[in-house]
Amino acid sequence: MEKLMTVLESQGVFGLFNPAAWTAGGHIGAASVWLCLPFAGLLLCIAVLPLVKAEWWEAHQPHAVVFWSLLFLFPFAALKGVGTAAETVLECIVNDYLTFIVLLFGLFCVSGNITMSGDLAGSPRINVGLLALGTLLSSLIGTTGASMLMIRPIIKMNSWRHKKRHIIVFFIFMVSNMGGCLTPIGDPPLLMGFMRGVPFLWSLHLLPLLIFNLIVLLFVFYWIDMRAYRTDIARGLKPDIKKPGTEIEIRGSHNLIYIAMIVAAVILSGALPGLSAFQNEEGGLRGIRIFGEVVLSFSSLIEIGIILLAAWLSFRTTDGAIRRENHFTWSAIKEVAVLFVGIFITMQPALMLLKANGASLGLTEPYQLFWVTGMLSSFLDNTPTYLVFLTTAGALGFTEGMVTALGVVPVKLLTAISAGAVFMGANTYIGNAPNFMVKSIADENGIRMPSFFGYLVWSFGILVPVFLLDTLVFFL
Repeated sequence: MEKLMTVLESQGVFGLFNPAAWTAGGHIGAASVWLCLPFAGLLLCIAVLPLVKAEWWEAHQPHAVVFWSLLFLFPFAALKGVGTAAETVLECIVNDYLTFIVLLFGLFCVSGNITMSGDLAGSPRINVGLLALGTLLSSLIGTTGASMLMIRPIIKMNSWRHKKRHIIVFFIFMVSNMGGCLTPIGDPPLLMGFMRGVPFLWSLHLLPLLIFNLIVLLFVFYWIDMRAYRTDIARGLKPDIKKPGTEIEIRGSHNLIYIAMIVAAVILSGALPGLSAFQNEEGGLRGIRIFGEVVLSFSSLIEIGIILLAAWLSFRTTDGAIRRENHFTWSAIKEVAVLFVGIFITMQPALMLLKANGASLGLTEPYQLFWVTGMLSSFLDNTPTYLVFLTTAGALGFTEGMVTALGVVPVKLLTAISAGAVFMGANTYIGNAPNFMVKSIADENGIRMPSFFGYLVWSFGILVPVFLLDTLVFFL
């Protein structure tokens, strides 16, 4: 372990997070570094205020988002001009946030109309099986789809237990993040790679890495869950069922059709931009021009339309009793919509720094790209982070490896970038879209989830050692 840390430090991986590293090359001014402070301020609010002023925070989240967003926008407009500032914000809202929140909304609606009931009780063996199932399902319907589909049944099956927050934490680790690594459908970064020439089935190269992590994490989970389970049983708690594990009933299963519609919409969003009918004479995407160079593409409109249609059909064709049984409310999606619009806006300076300096950081080894891509993906949007380092790897001049639209990328480097972007989104609540949604749904159902910092204790205590093992086994 000490040898690994020495290697990482000697190669400058940790130096990436030193502000001096960003300004030394002269690519971007120190003023732009300070523009990252509103992003840090918003993250600090998300982390601290629920602990010290929970009621105030719940009531004033929109005001905090507006405050930190304006604290970025006014100095940015003064430095770059009002037009540039407006175009930057509209670009991230129209082409990043809009499709992001519509996808979450659609899956949230459809999954809320599916319920599972029966005699399955939340025992360690049942929970291990459900986590393994959800993890594998994530590559078929995406981490967001699998998370929204599986979280309520898991909460329901473990409702009789007192010690259960660890179940949701491991759910976020595996179902909401790692499970999406095997196909471009699984997680947006891999979809971006597919759009740039990475073959659709290439992601299966990550299967050995996923199996390794799955075995390690399920072993750790089973040990933790068994201890908690025995404690609950000793306190006299027991499931209110007669014959555990004999009958399962799924109601609202027709909504799987609408989940398939949403998955198809995501695939189309990656495939349609490559067709000449969706490109203009300059090779850009056809669409509705919003402002300046900001265009809402027709392919994005088709994706949004299909997802919203699926959500509407789901509500029209499903008995409201199913939603009541799921304790369905709109508060989780509202909270995510409000907080993430602020995150998307205020993280723009950090992304600009990354784009301006990514190619000059001297990152050429798989373990370097695994950790740098992963740690930045823990706090920034993992899709642009993945694209920056995929572009960096493609520009290194390699002649053997995967041929992409961005250049030739050695398979080991591509594996490291992909794994870092997908796996390390689990390090924080904001690292991947489903994480915060799962937390909100768990909170709604009376599960006292760890705070932002409390979750970091879990991720650094469990995930970071696993990622160090990944580095030793796969990337050194």
